[in-house]
Amino acid sequence: MARISLRQLLDHAAERGYGVPAFNINNMEQGLAIMEAAAACDAPVIMQASRGARAYTGDIMLAKMIDALEEMYPQIPLCLHLDHGNEESSCATAIRYGFTSVMMDGSLKADARTAADYDYNVDITRRVAEMAHWIGASVEGELGVLGSLEHGGGEQEDGHGAEGQLSQDQLLTDPDQAVDFVRATKVDALAIAMGTSHGAYKFTRRPDGEILAMRVVEEIHARLPNTHLVMHGSSSVPQPLQDMFNAFGGEMPQTWGVPVEEIVRGIRHGVRKVNIDTDCRLAMAAAFRKVATQSRSEFDPRKFLKPAMDALRELCRDRFEQFGTAGNAGKIKVVPLSEMARRYRAGALDPQIGSITQAA
Repeated sequence: MARISLRQLLDHAAERGYGVPAFNINNMEQGLAIMEAAAACDAPVIMQASRGARAYTGDIMLAKMIDALEEMYPQIPLCLHLDHGNEESSCATAIRYGFTSVMMDGSLKADARTAADYDYNVDITRRVAEMAHWIGASVEGELGVLGSLEHGGGEQEDGHGAEGQLSQDQLLTDPDQAVDFVRATKVDALAIAMGTSHGAYKFTRRPDGEILAMRVVEEIHARLPNTHLVMHGSSSVPQPLQDMFNAFGGEMPQTWGVPVEEIVRGIRHGVRKVNIDTDCRLAMAAAFRKVATQSRSEFDPRKFLKPAMDALRELCRDRFEQFGTAGNAGKIKVVPLSEMARRYRAGALDPQIGSITQAA
């Protein structure tokens, strides 16, 4: 059994100075490709499912699929994380089905579209943290609203994203408020807003400090050196994948994602979890288009899915290596959730006091 809490995994990453990509999944092929990449380079894994993915796959199917992947790859520590939980019930049911970590995104109200105020965010995130910590599961919170510093709006994806225009105060997490938020909620990880957004169309040009505010990461890390930071919307939308997608019949306008070197910069300043979804979709979709174009009579789904899995496996392995995750799976001794719960109840896992190693 190699299922691990997010808190333990990110504590390990912080102690050794690496980051962990968090890959969104919807089906067996994605799960297999991610685990094959992890096994090839000895990397721990965060797989995350959104509410949309849970609706698509079904909680029972998703839970059994993760059980099977654990059995196939017992040497790989695996965290199953809920991405953008919108209320207490979505977090509670995820934990029921074996998620070892949940995100309570209180930056938006339960409709996942309307920006919430600070007090609402603190209150609901604190309640979810109390619930999850009781059984040893981890909690990620979000302060600030994901959205573009170029056009001032959020991006809808998979049923999540702020509607309408957002202020600079909403689009950039306030470092001093982050300190208060972590103290009040006891979250294990904090997602922050600094100009990234969901989907492929993040930036209309290669991002610089005006539209990708990495300085916010550095300022928050300086104030909260023991708190694990999370970068959402951090697909890089690689140019070769855009070119391949378009070469085989796609119509993706030129776009820019978050450069890998900027993510690595973030890792040097406390970023431990990096959310990646668009890159995974694009890698697989480009492979689908290539098969459909080059083998127009092909109708066997496996002939589409196998090349797509190959493309995703290559992408995941590259991210494991770029973020320093590779080579660390075998160094982690998984702590059971029951022991994590005991440490939470003993007050030994306050997000500002250090790692579970220090709290053991």
